Amino acid sequence: MLRAVLVVATILVSRPSAADVGALTSDSFPYAHGHGLDLDGGLAVAFPTALPTGLSRGIGGGITEGRCPWRWGARAAWVTATESTLDWTVTHSDLRLRASGSLQHDAGRGSFGLRLSAGGTLVHETRDRNQGMRAGLMGSDLETSTFALVPAAELEAVVSVHVVGSWLLVMSGGPSAALVGSDLHGSWIAELGVGWQP
Repeated sequence: MLRAVLVVATILVSRPSAADVGALTSDSFPYAHGHGLDLDGGLAVAFPTALPTGLSRGIGGGITEGRCPWRWGARAAWVTATESTLDWTVTHSDLRLRASGSLQHDAGRGSFGLRLSAGGTLVHETRDRNQGMRAGLMGSDLETSTFALVPAAELEAVVSVHVVGSWLLVMSGGPSAALVGSDLHGSWIAELGVGWQP
């Protein structure tokens, strides 16, 4: 009984005043929509373009122009992954360069949309033979390195939220595909970063 009385008294004493409620409902972090130009950048994770295993990590970003609902722009990301077997240590680095178009809808502080990006991925693969130097190997028997440019595309869901002023939190992710030789490699990519609307 005493506990119930204490709980009710605590609730009555801690009820917010009308002024407090007004302060809470006002916009404590004002924001401003930009003039159609968005810049964003942040962390990126993806499956490697040509390596059949592993997780690539790196950075990505882009620029977007236009007004809702149609927008266009350019994107770039650099991600890398390293995997090992008994014989080799393989490092894959992907430089993803894309032109993009998106359909976007603004809702209050945020916006959500669907972005289609297409372009090329420059893949750099380095293979080092484990314990090769101890075996006296040299040159291509010890290490190989190669470059390849492959066509690729992504279809991503994009969500951005105005935090304060012209700054946004931007999240995106979705499936990705690349044509490596004659094989179509399916994967995915995701990015988490900050955006700015000048």
